[in-house]
Amino acid sequence: MNLIDWRMVGTQILGFLLLLWGLRKWAWGPLTAQLEARRQRIAGEFAEAERRQKDADSLKAKLEQDLRGIEAQARARLLESVAEGQKVAAEIRAQAQKEAQDRLERAADEMMREREKAKEILKEQVIALSLATAEKILKSKLDDAAQRKLAGQFIDEVGALR
Repeated sequence: MNLIDWRMVGTQILGFLLLLWGLRKWAWGPLTAQLEARRQRIAGEFAEAERRQKDADSLKAKLEQDLRGIEAQARARLLESVAEGQKVAAEIRAQAQKEAQDRLERAADEMMREREKAKEILKEQVIALSLATAEKILKSKLDDAAQRKLAGQFIDEVGALR
């Protein structure tokens, strides 16, 4: 009574080995090749993602640097504009002061001419009054009271002219 049938065990071992050989040739090889291809594809995608991340970081740094440059240029232009505005304001102020000074000088000259003109007119009137008074005195011989009266009238006329 033989419990183990060696022939059957041998057949099973042979069948198992053939199965292993067939699996290795037709299933395990393609399966490992697919797994390796997938591993390489995933590694490539990770490498690509890292490369893109580095590119994005470098682009971000470049854009931030450009932005700082643009801000610096904007500040410089603003300062230039302020300086130009101050320069223009100073020029306008200087021009206005010059014009005001010129007007004051012209007004002073005009006042001086008017004063001289008024003095000349007053002088002519005083001469006319003096001549008129002298003429009256010469036409009539006056006594002391008449002379005083005539001199008082002369002084009143001169006072009225002022």
